[in-house]
Amino acid sequence: MAPRAAGEAPPESDRFEEAPHPREASNLYGHAETESEFLQAYASGRLPQAFLIGGPAGVGKATLAWRFARFLLANPDPAGALSLDVPPDHPVAHQISALSHPDLVLLRREWNEKSKRHFTDIRAEDVRAAQHLFHQAAGRGGYRICILDCVEDLNPYGANALLKLIEEPPPRSVFLIVAHRPGRVLPTIRSRCRKIILKALEPGDVARVMTSLGPPWSEASPADVQAAIAGSRASLHGALRLLEGGGLEIDERLRRMLEELPRIDWRAVEAIADAAAPPGGASAYEALLASVYDWLQEKVRGGALAGTGDPRRLAPYAAAWEKLSEAARETEALNLDKRPFIIAIFSDLVAAARASAL
Repeated sequence: MAPRAAGEAPPESDRFEEAPHPREASNLYGHAETESEFLQAYASGRLPQAFLIGGPAGVGKATLAWRFARFLLANPDPAGALSLDVPPDHPVAHQISALSHPDLVLLRREWNEKSKRHFTDIRAEDVRAAQHLFHQAAGRGGYRICILDCVEDLNPYGANALLKLIEEPPPRSVFLIVAHRPGRVLPTIRSRCRKIILKALEPGDVARVMTSLGPPWSEASPADVQAAIAGSRASLHGALRLLEGGGLEIDERLRRMLEELPRIDWRAVEAIADAAAPPGGASAYEALLASVYDWLQEKVRGGALAGTGDPRRLAPYAAAWEKLSEAARETEALNLDKRPFIIAIFSDLVAAARASAL
């Protein structure tokens, strides 16, 4: 990571690389029905105090949370509101873009100035620091809003601190909790939230979002865009990764290798590790992890949802998924050499495929 200039803001843990932050997005594609339901709940005076916004990565969960927040803060009175759109030149839009609105707090992995890296989780002290917002009156009699992006980043102490906060929230408080895997959220937190599960985007919606992001994504060839959308299963983040750093080529090689498991070409694995492990291979590394996660998800969830998967055959893939997630976090937290980790990923996948075939 390049050193920051004096006075430059640290990188944001909830921003996808160089893409605009979700709070800066003016439009949201593919979820009009969900927006309409939120608007109706607000107009009826029955707005829940906590939302759990779940769904696959890259479908707009954080963008939706920021649209909710921007709308509520710009419209303290629901009368007459017909959509969640807030003009970009509205004072609230400017304040949110600058993260300076006094009635909104954001919980995310913070920057560790000592290590020059983000903390690997959201800590209890981060949650407690957000409590001050709920100990004071909201401006203009409106709402006080907390956005959590994302709940999977909470460590156990942070999760307990959040639970205490949402158990008895003050009036006119709203918690917008982003969850990539809502089924893994603590039941005590999940039971206190209105669940919103976003569906995967249509390929056309992903293409429209990519066009709206501007260069370099809007300059990609139509063929590469379509290949990235197909390879990412219409996940925006996945498609953006595949368009960077040779991601499409790596993804194609990976899919061929994964489908041949438990047979494995270790020379091909070493070639992928050589491309993804160096500091300059960050995009290739992220594309590798995303492809492996997608493949494991298809094995585990696809088989379970279709009712065709023997639990004993799915269990090795679920175990490999958990081990990979933990090892990835540890590698990132300790800044370990990624090459041994990448080799270990394929060793675990080979073992899972063999165990599943028994």
